[in-house]
Amino acid sequence: MSEPPHPPVPEPRAGEPAAPDADALAHSERLRARIQEQIFASGGAIAFSRFMELCLYTPGLGYYSAGATKFGPAGDFVTAPELGPLFAACVADAVAPVLRQLGPEAQFLEIGGGSGAFAEVALKRLLALDALPARYAILEPSAELRQRQRERLQQRLNPLLLDLVEWLDGPVQPTWDGVVFANEVIDALPTPRFTLHEGEVMEECVGLDGEGRFVRVDKPADALLAAAVRHVERQREAPLPDGYRSELLPQLPYWIQAVIGGLRRGALLFIDYGHPRREYYDTARSDGTLRAFHRHRVSNDLFAWPGLQDLTASVDFTALAEACQGAGFDFSGYCSQASFLIGNGLEQRLAEAEARAHDEAGRYRLRQEAKRLTLPGEMGERFQAMGFARDAEFGAAFLVGDLSWRL
Repeated sequence: MSEPPHPPVPEPRAGEPAAPDADALAHSERLRARIQEQIFASGGAIAFSRFMELCLYTPGLGYYSAGATKFGPAGDFVTAPELGPLFAACVADAVAPVLRQLGPEAQFLEIGGGSGAFAEVALKRLLALDALPARYAILEPSAELRQRQRERLQQRLNPLLLDLVEWLDGPVQPTWDGVVFANEVIDALPTPRFTLHEGEVMEECVGLDGEGRFVRVDKPADALLAAAVRHVERQREAPLPDGYRSELLPQLPYWIQAVIGGLRRGALLFIDYGHPRREYYDTARSDGTLRAFHRHRVSNDLFAWPGLQDLTASVDFTALAEACQGAGFDFSGYCSQASFLIGNGLEQRLAEAEARAHDEAGRYRLRQEAKRLTLPGEMGERFQAMGFARDAEFGAAFLVGDLSWRL
């Protein structure tokens, strides 16, 4: 991979991050022991996807399930909504036409609510646009993050808007109309890893060495993963070389079907970092895109400090397009984050926010936010937006900077 995912502010520095404190290390060791137990119980190795799931989502111990700060300068990375109000306001402008088309019963589903910053701004902007949904649902698996979101929104939303917010334990059921939005979600899905050995597809697993340390172990892939790798090779029109190693999400179509639940009419909008398939599986990227994040540093050591570092992989946007179209949605557009935000009113939202700022320092922060969201060296080109719709239309959301030819 030529650039790290989750671009924080300031730009991440590669290398080994500073060691955590004693309490954090003790926390990590508890999770390490839990994973070691699973490896022993599984006969000596578990799939890397299972290792990643345990690192991120083990209740009370996983990275997203424990209490450490993830977002912002005090955390490990900065997401676009945490920079300020501009990102969420532009997304609201993009989806407002869809919500109006769907009528007063339309719902909005945010997958992975972060700190609640996106929901706060999006609801206020949708109110200003006369496009409020009947319900703003947040599908958030982390109980700790749910509580942070709830506290933030209780403090910052008026009762009318707060009453629309609901936290879900599963997809919206039964049938419903609305919008599904996910920012930096797919990159955190536990992903299988594969490699090629004498032309055979192998799955990367995690075992233990003689001293109990995590080590990479390759085993023959199951039929689903092997078929997915062969599909990639057919699109590349060339086999992947022996020793090539990367990530692949054959379960992505099933995940899409699961999170949209009974969605009948509406739109799907994803913003994440990644590549079209031909670029993702370029032979020059021979060890995939998986990276660890801790305190705004990128590390290649995926086994260090379980539960204390984020594990993340770039998105195959071609696979995302296949999955959503397979779920019955029409492709609406694909562009860089910079193009998406500019095409959905970034200049106007910046001007309005600057006019409301109390001083020059506040205006400067807003201008810096806009730069970080759009500059190629920041989030502007690394992140891309992709949309889909069924019996609804985004309108002008994807008119700027079309990248669909790269898919």
